[in-house]
Amino acid sequence: MSRLALVTGGTRGIGRAVSIALHDAGYRVVATYVGHDDPAQALARETGIHVEKFDVGSFAACADAVAGIERSIGPVEILINNAGITRDSVLHKMTEAQWHDVITTNLNSCFNMCHAVIGGMRERGFGRIVNVASINGQAGQFGQTNYAAAKAGILGFTKALALETAAKGITVNAIAPGYVATDMVKAVPAEVLAKIVGHIPVGRLAEPDEIARAVLFLAADETRFMTGATLTINGGQYMI
Repeated sequence: MSRLALVTGGTRGIGRAVSIALHDAGYRVVATYVGHDDPAQALARETGIHVEKFDVGSFAACADAVAGIERSIGPVEILINNAGITRDSVLHKMTEAQWHDVITTNLNSCFNMCHAVIGGMRERGFGRIVNVASINGQAGQFGQTNYAAAKAGILGFTKALALETAAKGITVNAIAPGYVATDMVKAVPAEVLAKIVGHIPVGRLAEPDEIARAVLFLAADETRFMTGATLTINGGQYMI
């Protein structure tokens, strides 16, 4: 039986592309979401991908959801931590809620989901975890202290967990996308978007499926000697 992959935030944007790419590559896929029921149901209807609605920012909800998925579908062998939100504001105007909402959804969710699956992965001696960070967690971004902190935290989390699990057949890697042609990015005012694209050497936004290809590589059984790494996919905008 094919491996089971769970993609958080897997029904829209980058997550949707990742869910479809994994499905098309022969994996069984569960895509999670917390809002926007219509796109989630459309994905399920069009592809047969199983969708689950729960809040990845809640430790208890993640534990319960993963336990239910593993009872009804099978063990989660591949975890893609993709769920994320923005609540942009310069720091001196940022509210406590704006800070905590982003940290909870973008960073705490990685702990919540990894904690829910890591025991089973250790017992089975196999696991693939891919955490979705961002160029703005590497380079910073005006008005995004909350988002940049969360995405930078994901990079440190990835390295530490990779060290803890390397001997157990589990790899933990991150990707750091640049600006991608998702609904969220395309909703940016045209003049602002033009400035963003002007700083990307390849001269365009990424397509979601281009990000998904990197996830497929890191999720593969054969990618067993790569762990604790970050793949930057930003069109040359930020090179490290």
